[in-house]
Amino acid sequence: MSDNHGNTPAAWTAVFIGLAGFVVGGLALMLDPVSMPLFWVGIAMLPLALVVFAVMTKMGLGEPGH
Repeated sequence: MSDNHGNTPAAWTAVFIGLAGFVVGGLALMLDPVSMPLFWVGIAMLPLALVVFAVMTKMGLGEPGH
């Protein structure tokens, strides 16, 4: 078992992309109604974070053994 507790490049990259998605979406809501396309860009970044996490884990940048 690993002692990194999720502190891997794959996990941190996914967290950063997810956080950026929430920030973009939140800022877009404050600029309503002009920026609804920007809101959807923020929403689209959330599943992207999961895909990036899965790919980076398969590349060996995630927690070993998972």
